[in-house]
Amino acid sequence: MNRDLCIVYESQGPLGAEVARSKLESAGIQCLLSYESVGRTLGLTVDGLGRVKVMVACSDEARAREILEETESDLDDEDEE
Repeated sequence: MNRDLCIVYESQGPLGAEVARSKLESAGIQCLLSYESVGRTLGLTVDGLGRVKVMVACSDEARAREILEETESDLDDEDEE
């Protein structure tokens, strides 16, 4: 993956980010999830510790955003749980 990464989605907690990653990878776009390790380890979701960023190569950013916009309702549903 290219070192130039762009954030295409942020989620409060891992569920929405995992759905986004699944959608992107099924479309052939590689992505990475970035999160604070303490939030993931201890299950904390306050003060941004549960925030998860979905990042793709900047060259894939426009396509990734299109895919995620098409499935935005699926992602929002996961964040609410």
